[in-house]
Amino acid sequence: MQYWSKAYIPTLKESPAEAEIESHKLLLRAGLVRKIGGGLYAFLPLGKRVLDKVSQICREEMNAAGAIELLMPAVLPAEQWKAGPRWNAVREVMYSVSSAGADAKISEDPQYVLGPTHEEVITPLIGSEISSYRDLGKTFYQIQTKYRNEIRPRYGLMRAREFIMKDGYSFDESDEKAEETYHQMAAAYEKFFARCGLTFISVEADTGIMGGAFSHEFMVPAEVGDDDVVYCEESGYAANVEKATSGIVPDGLSVEAPEGEVVEFETPGATTINALAKEPYKVAAARQYKTLLYVGDDKLFAIVIRGCDDLQESKLGSLGYEFVRPATPDEIESVMGAKPGSLGVVNGTIKQHDQLDGVFADDAIRLIGNGVTGANKDGFHLKHVNVERDLDIDNFGDFRQVKPGEPCPKSGKPLKIARAIEVGHIFKLGTKFSESESWGAKFHDSEKQTKPAVMGCYGIGVSRTVQAVIEQSRDKWGIVWPWSVAPYQVVITVLDPGMEEAADLAEKIGVAAESEGADVLVDDRDERPGVKFKDADLIGIPLRVTIGGRGLKEGIVELKWRIEDDIRKVAIDEVVEVVASAIREKNSS
Repeated sequence: MQYWSKAYIPTLKESPAEAEIESHKLLLRAGLVRKIGGGLYAFLPLGKRVLDKVSQICREEMNAAGAIELLMPAVLPAEQWKAGPRWNAVREVMYSVSSAGADAKISEDPQYVLGPTHEEVITPLIGSEISSYRDLGKTFYQIQTKYRNEIRPRYGLMRAREFIMKDGYSFDESDEKAEETYHQMAAAYEKFFARCGLTFISVEADTGIMGGAFSHEFMVPAEVGDDDVVYCEESGYAANVEKATSGIVPDGLSVEAPEGEVVEFETPGATTINALAKEPYKVAAARQYKTLLYVGDDKLFAIVIRGCDDLQESKLGSLGYEFVRPATPDEIESVMGAKPGSLGVVNGTIKQHDQLDGVFADDAIRLIGNGVTGANKDGFHLKHVNVERDLDIDNFGDFRQVKPGEPCPKSGKPLKIARAIEVGHIFKLGTKFSESESWGAKFHDSEKQTKPAVMGCYGIGVSRTVQAVIEQSRDKWGIVWPWSVAPYQVVITVLDPGMEEAADLAEKIGVAAESEGADVLVDDRDERPGVKFKDADLIGIPLRVTIGGRGLKEGIVELKWRIEDDIRKVAIDEVVEVVASAIREKNSS
């Protein structure tokens, strides 16, 4: 039992100017955290209690799913990262560490780095311990501080430079068993987020620099989310916008036959899709082929999409390049023969076609059939360009960003898009890390053959989950904590703390509540009732028990749930059992 007068709960009446979103404001106003620097926060006592509860729920669900807890260092040897497959892709977001201290940005040749994740550490660690298939079928996890060099940290704990994360790693002998582990972890995640009181959805996601066969994100719908989720209520389809697809291209679509010979026409100054859509050309964006040039691992390649579509750059990961960036105007002109705005991939029009590593097109350009594209001559375009006859395409694929209203790939019903907060991400990694010759994780199978372990990776943003709960569970008065993660579940508000009878009753109720498993805060401050009620609502304690001098004279105590408006009056001789019964019901639900 904690007495408010002896605790440290520095609530604020006004929101600090630094806070942009409601959950960030409430983190600060309720005295949960304080900013130390850009993207760096200290957890004050109330916030630490919530963080510990979220961590413990996570730990319990991981243990129940058969995962084994360990703890790895946060300062990691850079040489292990350099030997792995992601050094070039992640080095810009990593902090380096030297004997002289930590640098603001990673140096060219650091000895140590601060870990944003631990695949490059857990793989050689477990690889040095395993030798046989009998050693496999193991999942390890830790709850550890992570570091990421966010260029623009914002939204409090949502996008911080230092954060608490649960990261887990599985090692199996076969792809089938690895997939079983993946689904076990997915089920554990669903239990974890449900126990934290969150409304969430599991969505298909892009594997990004992690690689692997497939992945899922666990998203909390919120107006200030940092990701877009594409979903269909009828079919249950859900995917991150970076991964989402639609049924916009019908199965078995036949491309229109050519409508005439390709014709070149002048388009002076028309270097954008919108410019061609206007007078005097009046070529609708949906009838234009948009050609974009990118560099993948120092190799130039082209992507063709419809003029009315946006490229989803994350989908370029399917092409197999480790590092992708937009090509520069000079790189483009030297190969294509024209500046951006007049580009195309019609056969025979590319100046240095042999210098292109490939030409890839989005499936949806087949809906155009016959359209307009650049002539690879500044100020000129081509019309009557047929997809099958004229375009020099190596491979088709899904590269566009889905739009709301497009048909669901499962049901055909209109897709919807909503903002959401990513709180968890799981990956089926395969052997990307374990097959490394220098530090992989290999074993001997039942026939004495050497094979790489099949891995999975499982992350939960523990500190981010704390703020996601607030973003989803709040009202105009403050936080509305779910019972399971509330810093205290019961606040006993004593309006006349100098009254011995009131203090004794508060003690009696508090002891009974604690015996039932509730964390109890007794507000014994010498403050006005209004201040106490507002603070209790602000910090979001689920159950408030109010003991006042007038109530004692009438023989009653008031009970109010944070999520309800009604106040229940309970006889003094019944209040202990009523409170205890309410706690038992909450703890059993």
